[in-house]
Amino acid sequence: MPSSNTDVAVETSDLRKTYGSEVALDGVSLTIPIGTVYGFLGPNGAGKTTTMRLLTGLSNPTSGTRRICGVDVEDRRAIAPLIGYLPETPPLYEEFTAREQLEYVADLRDIPGEDASERIEHYLQEFDLHDDADRRIEDYSKGMKQKTAFIQCVLHDPEVLFLDEPTSGLDPRAARRIRESIVDLAEEGTTVFLSTHVLPVVEAVADEIGVLYNGQLVAEGTPAELRSRAETAESGSLEDAFLAVTSEDTVATSTDRV
Repeated sequence: MPSSNTDVAVETSDLRKTYGSEVALDGVSLTIPIGTVYGFLGPNGAGKTTTMRLLTGLSNPTSGTRRICGVDVEDRRAIAPLIGYLPETPPLYEEFTAREQLEYVADLRDIPGEDASERIEHYLQEFDLHDDADRRIEDYSKGMKQKTAFIQCVLHDPEVLFLDEPTSGLDPRAARRIRESIVDLAEEGTTVFLSTHVLPVVEAVADEIGVLYNGQLVAEGTPAELRSRAETAESGSLEDAFLAVTSEDTVATSTDRV
């Protein structure tokens, strides 16, 4: 189980990112406790991927601060063991087999040999990949590739897991396995930062939700709190809530937690 010397897994203060005159992220402040599944929502171009790249150290902010489990993200060597990152387009060597890919990642993560083998076998079984583990990844379906990529980002038992559209394009069975894994990881103490357009996934697994719009955090709260923002709150629809908090009129008047 992950461990940390702080109760906060992800913390940012007034995080900004600009590209010339274009503002990609405009003063985002987050405080996410350990063990939380945090659903990060927003329309295309809102700044979600930019935020994830900043939090994983793949990009530097224009201003503001960011910490993972109390560690400044500027110290990339220190945060590398703490995080796992599954981007929307996973980095896989398609000429490798799944087993070779995972062994390669285990070596990069300095996971001891016997421990690495046990973890790899465990996850191959859990994600129904064991019988195909020695096939080349180039012959895999999208779902098999996504499950392989998911395994490689949790193999080292990270404290914080960043997932960008983890169920996009998956069949219902594969998507359900990913959702179940997210819940299991959170129950074991892992913090999951989940960015997706698939609202039912967020509603099923998220403890907290943040909504980003035009680079600003326009709403934050539990799924029930966000639904209360919708004009049709009695419908119980997170989609209605999302549309309500990202309307131009709403954004102009409210950027607070629900």
